[in-house]
This record gives sequence, C-alpha cells and structure tokens, in this order.
Amino acid sequence: MNGNLKDLLGKLPLTVEGFWALRGRNKPWSAHYELESLKEVLPKAVEDVQKHQRKVEHPRKICVFSTLHYWIEQSMLVSLALAGQSHQIVFGWLPYADWDKEISRFDLRRHDLYTQDVLQPASQVMRIGSLLNASLQAGSQPSLTPEMQKIVDQVSDYDTQYTLQIEETDLSSPLYQLRRLRNGQAARAIFDWLKAEKPDLMVIPNGTILEMGVAYQVAGLLGIETVTFEFADQQERIWLAQNDEIMQHNTTDLWNSLGNQPLPGKAHQALMGLFGARKNAHLWGNFARQWQQNPVKGGASVRKSLKLDLRPLALLATNVLGDSLTLGRQRITQTMAEMIVKTIGYFIRHPELQLVVRVHPGELKTHGTSMVDVINEAYPDLPENIHVIRPEDKTNTYDLMEIADFGLVYTTTVGMEMAMSALPVIATGKTHYAGKGFTLDPQTWQEYERILDYVSQNPASARLTPAQVDKAWLYAYLFFFEFSLPFPWHILWLHDDFKNRPMSYVLSDEGQQKYGLTFAYLAGEPLDWAARGFARLETLPTNEENPL
Repeated sequence: MNGNLKDLLGKLPLTVEGFWALRGRNKPWSAHYELESLKEVLPKAVEDVQKHQRKVEHPRKICVFSTLHYWIEQSMLVSLALAGQSHQIVFGWLPYADWDKEISRFDLRRHDLYTQDVLQPASQVMRIGSLLNASLQAGSQPSLTPEMQKIVDQVSDYDTQYTLQIEETDLSSPLYQLRRLRNGQAARAIFDWLKAEKPDLMVIPNGTILEMGVAYQVAGLLGIETVTFEFADQQERIWLAQNDEIMQHNTTDLWNSLGNQPLPGKAHQALMGLFGARKNAHLWGNFARQWQQNPVKGGASVRKSLKLDLRPLALLATNVLGDSLTLGRQRITQTMAEMIVKTIGYFIRHPELQLVVRVHPGELKTHGTSMVDVINEAYPDLPENIHVIRPEDKTNTYDLMEIADFGLVYTTTVGMEMAMSALPVIATGKTHYAGKGFTLDPQTWQEYERILDYVSQNPASARLTPAQVDKAWLYAYLFFFEFSLPFPWHILWLHDDFKNRPMSYVLSDEGQQKYGLTFAYLAGEPLDWAARGFARLETLPTNEENPL
C-alpha cells in the first residue's frame, strides 16, 4: 500500500478500525513500533497488582503520559507499580515509533489500535486512553495561546538540536516544522486531557524534549505537580525530579542537604574505584559505560607525543554538540561552539600559553557536526601552541588532566574531575556542579577573560585549596552515587530486568524495602535528601586503586 493511499484511507472514519478487526489483529505484528515485550508480561503483572496491592495513607490521582514505544513500555510498568500502591492512575499515550520521520495517518492509527490491544489488560487496575484522536483533531494549525505556542516552539527547537546534534536551528527546516506540528498537536491534546482529568500529579519520562517535554511544560502551565524521570548508565538506578526537568540535573537541594560534611571513608574508596575504572577504560560496579577507549599511559608520554613544553597548559574538554546535557545551558555565549571558537582565539593571542582541546570521544557514536569541523572552519591553520585531540585519537583524557595547569569546560563532568585533582576549573555553561564552591563560574565573556588572565598568569596560586578539593570529592560522590535512586527496571535492560524483578517482587515486602521510597517519590512524596543521607553507602563495592 503506497503512502498516498495510506494517507487517504487513514482519514476515512473507521477504515483503519475495519482493517484492524479483519486482518491486523490476527497477523503477527512486525512494525518498527512494537510492544511485544510488554504484551508478554502485562497480564501477569496486572494480576500481581491485584493480588499484592498495597495501601498508602494518601492515594493520589496521577496522570502518566508517554510516547515512543520503548517509553510507553517503561511508563506502563511504572504506572502499574504506582497502581500497586493504590494510586488512581490515568495512562495516556501517543503511538509514535520515531520522532524525526513522517508517518502516514493509516499507520499511526494502526499503531494506536495495536497499543490499545496490548494495554487492554491494564484497564483492570487503571484508566487507559490514547491521545491520538484529540491530537489529530487539533489539525495542522492547532489553536494555541501565546504561552502554549512559546512552549511548542522552544521544545521543537530543542528537538531539532538534539536530533541533528547542532546548536542553532533553521526554523524553515523540515525537521523543525515536523516537530512543531506534532508538538503543537500534542500540546492541545494534553492541555484538554489534563483540564478534564484534574490530576494531583503528572509523571513523565524525560520532560525536556519531544511531546514529553511539551507535557511537562503544559502541566506546569496548569499548575499541576510533576515528576520527570530518566535513566543514566547505572543498572537498577533512576534519576527523578519533582517539579523540574530531570535532565537539568538540579542538585541544589541535594547539595544544600548533604554538602556540608566530611566524605566518609567508604565513599572515598568507592570514588577511587570508579575513577580508577574511568581512567583505565574498564567497567566498575553497576556502571555500564566505559569513559575512555584506551588506558592511561602517563602524562609524560602525552606531553612528549604532543610536543608540549613547560608553558602554562589549559585543557579544554568539549561536550557533544546537541547533547541533551547541553540544551539550554548557555551562560556566557549563545552556543558551546561559540565558547570554544572564542577561547581558541584567546590562546592565539597568547602564545605564551598552551591549549589542548579534547574533543569528546562520544562523537564517535553520533552523526552530527564534530567540534573538529567547527574548529577547522574557524581556524584552518592553528598555531603551535594549540593542539586538537580528535575523538578517535587514542589519547586518554586523564593523561591530559595530569599535565594540565587548569581546565576549561562547558558542562562536561571532566570539569568536576579536574577540580578533584585541585586544578582550577572555569565552567562556562550552566552545569550542575557549578556554584558548589570548587569551580570558577563567570557570568559574562568579559569576566571569563579576566579569570583566564589571572589563572593563566598564576596557575600555581589559583590551584584549589584542600577544602575546595574536599568539596569536589564530596559533590562527585553525591552526584554519582546518591543522586540516582534504586529502581527495578532500567529502560536499556527492561526485558531482563522485569524477568529478574517482576511486579510480584517489587510489591513484596522485600521489594518495597529496596524500591518503595523511589515509587513514593514518583507519586509526589517530597524527596528529602537530608533524611535519606548517604543511603547507598553500605551497598557500594570498593576498590583501592588510586585513580588520581
């Protein structure tokens, strides 16, 4: 069936429903959009919710919204666990498989009917309903208030940057126009849905980009409490934020509650083990990511290979363009690329200094513009005091940290790690560890250059004090180990996780002991960091390897 015919049939009332009833429901599902893993476990999970349902003192009405098939699977399991605490759950979805590709209305409605069939067992313990018809009825130009249109435009801008891995959006591009249309339709549908439901709380994955970012902001516009959640690279851990976007990594409350105490010895050992693994390109604990491609060789080896001399040396560590951790993080420049290009200009004017630009190795896994290309376009011929380490180069970032005199960053956690080694670090973007007492945080470009002048002329005297180094270590522990919370099912390993920790276990006394508080926070119980304290400390592995 060609695309034009699908679009035509998709607009005719009951056409897709008739096709689904006669043929679609009885054929094996083979589309990219698929919920087969959820379909396999959902009936038993619903049975477990009914059998093991627990009682909370103040049950709440909670709307859960999701889009994209993998997020729908994850969000449904979260919804079931919340229903297992006796909360009143209303689950809504939009049945998209991709956020950056057109889809015929026929296929979209077929996805929706498939989703309704798969999720039907959940209707025994919650209300479920698609937002697709309401979204499509909003049309190609949904009627939005100026406030709502501002939300749609901003989220669509982020969507385009994230997808293309750029920092400046062409508002006439097909992708931006696609995202603006879908986000506008979603905004209208979600607004009407929430107005009708009047929930106490809305739970949303991510909360920054795509229709999920729209949902978060529309809920805020209506004065509805929100919880957003995401997953990093640790198994059995989740990030969540209450009335905030989780990808902003707002650690202010965590730091204010736990940032004024000594770092316990076991926490220090855990950090030593983690950063030893980061340095030497291997895994540690329940972290499922290697940060370097090659083990350390030693600073002297790198100094020799790059032909560096004893002039003061700055290490500028970049982020990946368009990464979700850089969206909206501008502080002293309009973009990260502008900060890097202008910083290189500063060092061109100061040949008495040396600069190494470490382009993020993560670029090897992306398809967007490389910072190498940005630099080459701005400066086809760099002087001898400036060196660019390409993402594929085998140089280990920790060897560069060993020989650097000071660090320059946008938002990358390399800045935090340099501070842990007493290096003065200038943070130029709105990173979560800025303002915690161990970084230099200019508010304007002029202030940035003044700080650069001072630090480069006095690198030894600008080094962090022991008290500041202690703060950096304490913050690193809190961020890497306490900021994430125990959670049974990670989106990357959802099938195996649910097999190992089914709903019956999560709702058992043992499961509640491990995960009950996290689900309480997901239901809006205030997250009290002071009361939690160093909750993870007793479960941590240790490693005596010295990483720094």
